[in-house]
Parts: sequence; structure tokens; C-alpha cells
Amino acid sequence: MKILHVNKFFDFRGGTEMYLHRVMKMQSANGHDVHILSTRAEENMPSADAGYFVHRFDFAHHDGFREDMRKAKAFIWNTEAKRATERIIHDVKPDVIHLHNIYHHLSTSILDPIRASGIRCVQTLHDLKLACPNYKMYTQGSVCERCKGGNYWNAVSHRCLTHFMFGNALAAFEMDFAKSRQAYEKTVSMFIAPSEFYHRKMIEWGEPANRFVTIPNPVDLADVPAKGGGGFVLYVGRLSQEKGVDIFIRAAAQVPNLIVKIVGRGPEEARLKELAQSLGADNVTFLGFVPPDKVNALRDRAEAVIVPSLWYENSPLALLEAMGQGVPIIASHIGGMGELVKDGENGWLVEPGNVESFAEALRRLLGRTCEQHRAMGDIGREMIRARHGWKEHIEKLEKVYRP
Repeated sequence: MKILHVNKFFDFRGGTEMYLHRVMKMQSANGHDVHILSTRAEENMPSADAGYFVHRFDFAHHDGFREDMRKAKAFIWNTEAKRATERIIHDVKPDVIHLHNIYHHLSTSILDPIRASGIRCVQTLHDLKLACPNYKMYTQGSVCERCKGGNYWNAVSHRCLTHFMFGNALAAFEMDFAKSRQAYEKTVSMFIAPSEFYHRKMIEWGEPANRFVTIPNPVDLADVPAKGGGGFVLYVGRLSQEKGVDIFIRAAAQVPNLIVKIVGRGPEEARLKELAQSLGADNVTFLGFVPPDKVNALRDRAEAVIVPSLWYENSPLALLEAMGQGVPIIASHIGGMGELVKDGENGWLVEPGNVESFAEALRRLLGRTCEQHRAMGDIGREMIRARHGWKEHIEKLEKVYRP
């Protein structure tokens, strides 16, 4: 089978890209002819399809009026991306096209030639962009669904994506433009939701219920379960507002005899360090960026991994990796995480944004023995073995590829 994947990035910048590269590698190993359409960047992995890649715009910076207008046009309708899509479809003649994240950098312009080709098209929903201009559905410190029902200009009045009015207006217009044309709905044969929560949420927002399937995100099962016994809990992820790390730090300050290690960087890093210092939380240590192999070593000794998110998480890789390694989880009961963490079995679910709830979960963790922690971790590993294996995931994708 010839498979064409389409994603706006082809480096390893995030969970979507890590997933994409692994899927392509496994499909190639299974004998499929696998191709990719993306944007150009020095950080990209090598690809025989790089000649089809299009210019990557930097939407985060202003480059003068003329260049900003050129970027705005591409944001809505990227002519280069549309032509590249036509070329790669003509040359490769794929049997199926698998979309990932295409918004902004590739735009819905690419959907026209895909639809015209008549080739089966599926899309994995790595976030909530299909329904909302703000792919996180999170703004001003809380979950937000104000745009439901086509009220996309709420993204402007609440400045959901950026402090600059123009950027929010552009995102709202792009969403309205896509929905008025039913660009995705008329092109994609089947949407793949990695969590039941995302599946239900999309239908709540008016997407066609008969065109959705849930395929849980896959993760590797560690060869040996985590030892634990390190006397610390671990956070691994981006340091941004929607991740709720400030809530976790406030809770940790109430449990000073529990060591906390925070791995990652992000726009909230300085503020979070100041918060820990102001609370006298000497038990909290910021480790910054840590290479993947050393993250694994940290998880191996951790008593639990913490996922304190405030937004609608889908099926977070940090959580799945910890389960695969046999580490108990303390997570916010929000988004798809309630499908992964069974309260009191492989970890604890807490009320998102509730400091006292997190502090109580940390105290419960301290009240358990290392043997009890390992038993919880073993339950998590069995859940990964049963529902999140890579081999089974690839097989389920191939079923969706075939009409």
C-alpha cells in the first residue's frame, strides 16, 4: 500500500512528530511504500520526499507589513502547499492519505486537490483544532468552549491565541472559512480520535458521528518495570500555563518532606521558579531540559509521575510512557486522562486546579509502601499491554485505511 502522510512539521518538536516518525518507520517495515508532505526546516529528518516540502513561515514574529500580509494569506490559503499536494499526489499516486496537523503552515488549501483526487483520506486528531480556533480550548486560565456553535469571534474578544488582536482575528476567520466550506468534512473519510473524550467532544461540537473512530495512542512497554524507591515525584513536560504546574508546586509546598523534580522548559519557567521560592518550597527542583534516556532513568526511580493539566489533554505521551514503565500516576481528572488513570488502581485522579486535592493525593502516595507503588505501576503496565501496543495500533490504522 502507498501511504502519504501530511503534517506541518517533520522534525521532532512535539508528541505529534514523534508519533508520526514512529508510525512511518513501522509501516515501512511492514512493506508499505510510505511518503510525507511537510514544510522545509533545517531540523527536519532526511526524506526522499523533501523536494515536495514547502516554505515554513514563522508566525510567531512580525517581519514588516508586506511580509506579514504574505504570511496572513498563506495562513488562510497556502497556494504553494496546494500545488505541492497536487504534485505529490500525481507523482506518488498514494492509496491513502493520512493527515495529521495541517493548520496554519499548510492550510486547508491542500484539501481541495485531495478531495479532487478521490483518494481515501483519514485524519488523526492530535488536538482540538477541527472544532475550535484555539486548538487547546483553554484561555484566560481555564477551559473555554465559547466558540461552540460557530461563535469563532470569541477567539478575538478573549485573545485566545496571542496578545495581538490581528493574530486572533486571523485564526477566527480561518476557522469560519474552513467551516463554511466544510473543508475537512467533505474531504476526510474517517477521523481518528486517540481518546474517547476527543471522540465525544467533536460530536458535541457538531462533527459527523459516523465518521469517527477511537484508536488509543500507542507507547512502548519497558522491558523491566520501574524500581521506584527514589523518594521523589516527577513532572515531565512543557512549562506553560495550561499544564497546571503552578497548582502542583503549591500542593508540593504543603508536603515538604516529599521531593519534587520538574523536567522541561517553557514560557512559565521563570514565574514557576519565583513561585516555588516565594512559597519556601525547597523540596522542588527544576532540572530544565533532560535527554530522553535520562528521563527514563528518572522515571525508573520515581514514586509517581504527576500530570496536573488544566486543559483537555488528549492522551498525553508523558502519562503513557510512565504507565509503560510501571510508574503510578497522579493526574487531573480532565480530558482523556480519566480513560488512562483508574483512581486508586494505577494512580489517583484529582480535581483540576485544586491545590488541596493534589496535596491530599501526594500525602496518600507518601502513606503507601514501595511495594504498593510497584503494584499500582504493574496495573498501569497491564493497561498499556492490553490497549496501547504499537503492533496493534498499526493494524488498526490499516483497517481504517481500507474503505
